[in-house]
Amino acid sequence: MPLKRIDWRIVAGLIALNTICLIAYRQFDFVAAGEHRSLWLTAAEETVGGLAGFLVFPLVYLAAIHFPLISRHWRRNLLAHLASLCAISIVHTTLIALLHAITFPLLGFGSETYGYLPARYPMEFSHLFIYYWVAIAAIYLFHEVRFARERELRQAKLETSLAEAQLQNLRLQLEPHFLFNALNAISAAIYENPQVADEMIGRLGELLRRVLKDDRSQLIPLDRELETLQLYTRIMEVRLEDRLAVDVDVEPGTERALVPQLILQPLIENSIRHGMDSNFEVRIVIQAQREGDSLKLSVRDHGLGIDGSKPLNKGIGLRNTAERLQRLYGPQQSFEIRNAADGGAITEIRVPLAG
Repeated sequence: MPLKRIDWRIVAGLIALNTICLIAYRQFDFVAAGEHRSLWLTAAEETVGGLAGFLVFPLVYLAAIHFPLISRHWRRNLLAHLASLCAISIVHTTLIALLHAITFPLLGFGSETYGYLPARYPMEFSHLFIYYWVAIAAIYLFHEVRFARERELRQAKLETSLAEAQLQNLRLQLEPHFLFNALNAISAAIYENPQVADEMIGRLGELLRRVLKDDRSQLIPLDRELETLQLYTRIMEVRLEDRLAVDVDVEPGTERALVPQLILQPLIENSIRHGMDSNFEVRIVIQAQREGDSLKLSVRDHGLGIDGSKPLNKGIGLRNTAERLQRLYGPQQSFEIRNAADGGAITEIRVPLAG
C-alpha cells in the first residue's frame, strides 16, 4: 500500500492530540509535586518530541508494510520489526536532540539542554517502544478497514455489472421473440391477404425504427413504452382485422413514470394468444395507476381465463418479464396473473413509482 494512501492530516492530528495530552499531564505532574515549571517550556519540550514522532512515522509505516506480522514469515518479520524499532529509536532521539538545539534558543530557552545524550537514547527507547507498536497496530487496522471497504465496492460493482449484463441478455432475448411473432403473423397473412401482409410489414418497419431509435437503457417513461406498444398492437390489429380492440387507461400524472422497456409487449402478446372470447374477439384493457409509492400496470382480457386445474405455462416472454422485474427491483416489485371476477384474465405488475 503506497504512502500516499495514508491521510497524513489524520496522522498529524492524532500526534498533535497526543502531544497536547502529554503537555497537560507533565504540567499537572509538576503542579502536583509542588514544583514551579513554565507551561511554555513544557509545551516546547513535548512539541519537539511530537514533531520528531511525526517525522519518523513514515519509517514506522514502511516497516509495517514491508514486514507484515500476519503472514507465514511472521517470526522473521518480528525480528525485522525489533531491528527497525532500534534503528528508528536512534533516529527519533537524534532528531529530538537536533530540534531541541535549533528551536530552544530561538524560543528563548537557551539555557535549557536536552541533557546527557547517551542516557537519552535508552530513555527515549522505552517511550518509542510503546509509540511504535501502537502505530503498527493502527496502520494494520487502517489497512484492513480501507481494503475491506474497497473489496466491498469492487464486489458491488461486479454484482451491478453482472445484473446489467443479465438484464441486457434478457432484453436481447425478448426483442427477437416479439419480432419472430410479428413475422410469423405476417407470414400467415401473406397467402390469405397479401394487401394486409404488406400493411403489416410497413407497420413492423415503423416499430423496428422506434425500437432501434430508443436508447439502450432499461427504464423509459411510461408514455414512450405505450407509444411503442401501440405500434405492436397496430400490427396485430391488421392481422385480426376488426376482432382486436385495445383500450388504454392511464391515470394522469403517471405518464412520465419510469418502467422497464418492452415490459408490456409480452403481456399483450399473451392476452392476444389466450384472451379470445366466445365471439372470437379479443378485447384488451391496459391500465396504469398510482398505488401509494408504487405504479400498477395491468393488462386485462375477456377470454376464458386461467384453468386452475393445470399449472400455468409461462412462455419465454412472461418468464423474461418476471425475471427482469426481479433483477431490477427485487422484493419491491410484484408480478401476478389471475382470473378476473367477471371473466377473463388479469396480469398485474407493480413497480416502485419513479420518474
